[in-house]
Amino acid sequence: MIIRDFLAWTQNASAGSRAEATTALARAYLYGDLSADEAWEAKTALLSLLDDPSPVVRRALAETCAASARTPRPLVVALSCDVPEVARLVLARSPVLTDADLVDAAALGDETTRAVIAARHHLSHSVSGALAEIGELDTLVVLAGNPTAKITAGRMLRMIERRGGEAALREALLRRSDLPPEVRYAIGLAVAEALSIFVTEQGWLGTERCDRMRREASERVALETCDGSGAAGVARLVTHLRTTHQLTAGLILRAVLSGRTDFVQAALADLSGQDHVGIARAMRDPRSFAELHRKAGLPDALLPAMQAALVARQTVDGRIGFHGAGLSRRMIESAIDACTDLPAPEMHAVVALLTRYETEAARDEAREAARAIAAEATAREAARRDAEAADAAWRVALNSQRRKTFDESQDTVQVVAMAPSETPDPVVIEPKIVADSAVESVMAEPTNPVSAILDALPEQILAWYRPEPQDEDPEVQVAMQEVLDGLGADLLEHFRASRGSADTGSNEGIRIAA
Repeated sequence: MIIRDFLAWTQNASAGSRAEATTALARAYLYGDLSADEAWEAKTALLSLLDDPSPVVRRALAETCAASARTPRPLVVALSCDVPEVARLVLARSPVLTDADLVDAAALGDETTRAVIAARHHLSHSVSGALAEIGELDTLVVLAGNPTAKITAGRMLRMIERRGGEAALREALLRRSDLPPEVRYAIGLAVAEALSIFVTEQGWLGTERCDRMRREASERVALETCDGSGAAGVARLVTHLRTTHQLTAGLILRAVLSGRTDFVQAALADLSGQDHVGIARAMRDPRSFAELHRKAGLPDALLPAMQAALVARQTVDGRIGFHGAGLSRRMIESAIDACTDLPAPEMHAVVALLTRYETEAARDEAREAARAIAAEATAREAARRDAEAADAAWRVALNSQRRKTFDESQDTVQVVAMAPSETPDPVVIEPKIVADSAVESVMAEPTNPVSAILDALPEQILAWYRPEPQDEDPEVQVAMQEVLDGLGADLLEHFRASRGSADTGSNEGIRIAA
């Protein structure tokens, strides 16, 4: 009965009121304690609201039902096919939708809808594969940046194949913790390809030279990818290189000269079909390695260089290169010495290749030395700046302490005021070790009119009033008399009274302590 009244009320209510009522009804159905009949009526009413002409009502319905697993599936499917602003709410969160529903929505929706689907938690392989195949750059970036999305290595490679030239996609893929080594290698190739195209378009280098540099960069990327990949990761990378026709003899030779034994063993095992134990044993014996070299199908012209490099490697106990893809100059020199005296015409190409490797190794050594020198200089400069900052902070603290000590050591000036008819009390100044300017500023402040006049009188006038006047020059006495005539009568009477009390032995007077 209540549901019937609700449906009747919605016929004349405004869109905002219907949206609020729809939210309340959906919450009552999903989280309320309804009987079976009431739940059936509520479900029927919610399904009928799908035909509401206002998208505000349908949006309120989608917002309330999107995250609940108890939402009726027909309701969710219908909302996922609604206008984009309504459909995206359920496509982003609804657990009721299946992989088939999401794939269908991705195929029929716009790019924003695909990006919303790509951001779902725990996206399955099938949905991720569909998005990797049909999604544009924004969708691919969101998909690659979704850490919970399950994406196979093949789909990642497909994403790089489609939009690998975009830096945003490469960065999003590199942030994934489950990135396979073959995908990391493909990203490196995409970067090399983008740089090669840029340099060629600018006219800085020719096409042939750019192609050679790109091949050499791809070889370095392949060896650097092996770092931290483990035996299984290296085997996966070798398999990928072989299936894509990128496992070349030059790459294997570079791996030998770089001391990448793991890559060499994986490559020879993949090409020859032998196990790693037999390959490791053959790499220590030149004759056995010659047979392995033949079974792997490598060119005969590379055999002397590889044998000489392996012997040199055993001589230096495996200490080669500076980093994972760094070439060893000692091994390269040994290979060049082994190939220089051979008369075969094919040796010229091998020697030229080894010469380029030697140049590359020398440049790597120079770069490493320059980095070390720059790092040392930076460390010294940082230490110097830290020392200067510490010295400046110490000086500031010292000056602050000095000012604090100076403030605490100011002279204490105690002045006792007296009445006009009383004998002035002594002014006591307690001397301390302070700056002359501070003493002058304290003594310069007049605190009593009588004391100020006494301080201003000349010494001759004060001496005249002392018990034992000194003999003065007549001119001085005349000047003193003129000063006395200028003083008031009350002040002279006060001075005479003070002099008389001093003559009678009184202990009251004016005492100036400096």
